[in-house]
Amino acid sequence: VEVYNTSYADFIFMGLFNRKDISGLLFAIISIIFFTALIANGVMIFLIHTDSRLHTPMYFLLSHLSFIDLMYISTIVPKMLVDYLLGQRAISFMGCTAQHFLYLTFVGAEFFLLGLMAYDRYVAICKPLHYPVLMSCRVCWMIIAGSWFGGSLDGFLLTPITMSFPFCNSREINHFFCEAPAVLHLACADTAIYETVMYVCCVLMLLIPFSVVIASYALILTTVHHMSSVEGRKKAFATCSSHMTVVTLFYGAAMYTYMLPHSYHRPAQDKVFSVFYTILTPMLNPLIYSLRNKDVTGALKRALGRFKCTQRVSGEMF
Repeated sequence: VEVYNTSYADFIFMGLFNRKDISGLLFAIISIIFFTALIANGVMIFLIHTDSRLHTPMYFLLSHLSFIDLMYISTIVPKMLVDYLLGQRAISFMGCTAQHFLYLTFVGAEFFLLGLMAYDRYVAICKPLHYPVLMSCRVCWMIIAGSWFGGSLDGFLLTPITMSFPFCNSREINHFFCEAPAVLHLACADTAIYETVMYVCCVLMLLIPFSVVIASYALILTTVHHMSSVEGRKKAFATCSSHMTVVTLFYGAAMYTYMLPHSYHRPAQDKVFSVFYTILTPMLNPLIYSLRNKDVTGALKRALGRFKCTQRVSGEMF
């Protein structure tokens, strides 16, 4: 089997679907999703930082969730769009390495952040009197720092090993980005031990935050069930259901990719599930949190009101 020098060779993406007749449609759909994600997450960050009513721990964490979503959809989708536009599919070895590292870092940070956001909801609903202490500014920054540390650790540990294997003469990655399982299929060495280590790392990165989510929401549901206020129950369920929707979409697709045995995987299914947590989730996160959240919609109305007022004053001046 011929082995080539990975330092100078390009990889070739086979893409989301191996059909050229729908490339134009895919380009249009992915473009809409990408720009919707950019605008929605950008608006969320802007509203949270400019509206004093949203200066709370929950929205502070939400603003960082939007920032992470912006970063990792921008790591994958622009390259896809350029490839569709120019009819090319190549990515350099260094480009693939960078994409792999950034993707692992951002997606790992989101794994941890979503889990810790469940803790925030638990404290807010089950320990409201202790909320200012348990979710102080210092704790919020520790949550953010811990999320980024966990994601960075994943990227720094797995990327050098994944990209250090010798690769065979087949340079075609049966995927639309440099995801580890797809890249490892090209390796000309025994990757069994590394794949086991990677599997354990991914299981821990998924199961630890997901366990925090399950435990937090089990306690939340118990507390909500005993609430006497109907309005309080509705508000608690509205907030929690939004978070659970995001968690189900994100963790569900990631668990399929990294925790299901290889015998159950098919390239076409793998790509579809990857779309859910790499492309769709960054778009859906801000929409779910904003459309189902009166505080965010209220902040948006106030921002639009201020904008109209400014436009009116400017018009009167000139």
